[in-house]
Parts: sequence; structure tokens; C-alpha cells
Amino acid sequence: MSRTGLWAALVASVILSVGSAAAQEQPAGAAPTIAPAAPVAPAPVAPAPTAPAVAPPATMTPAQPGAQPNTAVPPESAPSTVMELSLPHDLSPWGMFMAADIIVKAVMIGLAFASLVTWTIWLAKSLEIFGGKLRIRRAVRAIGDAATLKQASHALDRSGGPGALLVRAAEEETALSAGALDHVSGDGLKERVTSRLSRIEAAASRRMSRGTGVLATIGSTAPFVGLFGTVWGIMNAFIGISQAQTTNLAVVAPGIAEALLATAMGLVAAIPAVVIYNVFARSIAGYRQILADASAGVERLVSRDLDFRTAAPPAALAAE
Repeated sequence: MSRTGLWAALVASVILSVGSAAAQEQPAGAAPTIAPAAPVAPAPVAPAPTAPAVAPPATMTPAQPGAQPNTAVPPESAPSTVMELSLPHDLSPWGMFMAADIIVKAVMIGLAFASLVTWTIWLAKSLEIFGGKLRIRRAVRAIGDAATLKQASHALDRSGGPGALLVRAAEEETALSAGALDHVSGDGLKERVTSRLSRIEAAASRRMSRGTGVLATIGSTAPFVGLFGTVWGIMNAFIGISQAQTTNLAVVAPGIAEALLATAMGLVAAIPAVVIYNVFARSIAGYRQILADASAGVERLVSRDLDFRTAAPPAALAAE
């Protein structure tokens, strides 16, 4: 029995080995039980060839985001290039003036002329006030040093200005009233002299104040004239926007720049005019005060002459 079992086991092992070899050589072959197992092994392997097919989209997805910045950059850089090339003129003051509207140009020219007038008045009036103060101070010193009206007249005989006019007017009025002084008091003469001196003083003040009214007008109206140019320039800027149907800086900037230039010129014309007017107002007030001092000195001389004429005529004549 043992030999028979041993032989049976050997035969069975040989049969199994031959069957497995045949199955490996012919996988699609015979056994229907093994046929389902054959597709199972390729089934997991079948997605492997499809994996490379999915890989190209994966490689293209990073390429597409990279392509989007490249395609987005030219639209952003292109407007700037077009904007720089499409500027109608440079934004220098002269370029803005030359490209401005005719109304804005007229405003700028008027403001420039007003500024020229301001500085011309400053130069001429400064020299006039300086010379007027110098002459009236000399007249005040001469009137203060004189003992009689005739002495003051001799001291100011060769000089001009309001001081000499004050002394001459007092002399003329005294000469006209000389025949009545023996019969009446000198109060009437004093009133007449005071009236003539006040008129001379007022005329000299008006003459010295001439031209300062122009400064006041320029200082008060130049900002509003510049504001008119500003409004007109901004209006032209909005008209350009509506015609071009764009809010590009190349369309908006020129009109706004011209408007701001008109405002700046208005301030340049107005600020010096106001400052110079205030300086001249103080200087002319000081000049009027010196004129008042000269007029008071002439009145004192007339009163002294009247007193000496009444008290001791011979002594007064000897002093003259």
C-alpha cells in the first residue's frame, strides 16, 4: 500500500506541473475557470497607459497660467505706451500756454499784464515816496529853524515840494490881508491861512496816493480772473472727455493743467499787489503826518508874526 500511494503522489505532482506550464504558455486557452483571472491582472495595468494620457493636461495647466500673465502684460503696458505717445503737448508752462484755449490765453495775458503793472507802480511809487519824504523833512527842519515866515521863505526859496508851497501860500495870504491887519485882529488871517494850508496838504496827499488804487483793484480782482480761467479750462477738459469717450490721462491732463496755470497766474498777480498796496498805505500815512507837521510849523510862524506886529512893530521889522 505504501508504494502505491507514493506512485500516485508522484503522478499527481507531474500532472499539476504539466498543467501549470500549459496554462502559462496558453493563458487565453482552455480552462474557463482561469479565464476570468487573466483579465484581472491586466485590469490594474490598463489604467497605467491612460495615466500618461492624463499627464499632458497636467503639464499644460501650469503652462496656461504662465501664458495668462504673458497675455495680460501687453494690455497693461500698451495703454501706458499709447498714453505717453498720445500726449498733445508738453506740460511746461509755455507749452500749456501755447496749447490753451483762446479764452484761457486771454486770461493769462491779462494777468501777466496786471503783474507787470504792479511791479511798475511799485518801482515808480517807491521812488516818488522816498523823494517826497526827503523833501518834506528838509522843509520841516527849515520851518522849525526859522523865527519868522520870511526867514522860512528865504530858506525854502530854491527848493520845491509841498513844504515850500505851504510857506508861499502863507506869505501870499499875509500879504493880501496886510491892509486889514491894522483895523482887525489876526484871527481871520489865521483861519484863511489854515484853510489854504489844508488844501495844499490834501492835494499833496492825493498826488502821493495816485496809482495805489490800481494795486487795490488788481489785488481784489486777479484771483477771480484766474478762477474764471480755471473754470474754463476744466470745462474744456470735460468736453474733451465727452468727445473722446475715455477718461485717459492724456485727454484729461492738458485741460486741468491749463486751468491750474491760470489759477497760479492769478495768485502771482494778486499777492504782490496786496502786499505792495499795504506797504504804500503805511508809507503814505507817514508822509501825511510829516505834511501835517510842516503845516503846523507854518501856522506857528504866522501867529508869531501877528503877535510881534501888534506888540512891537519896530522890533519885528528889525528882526526881519
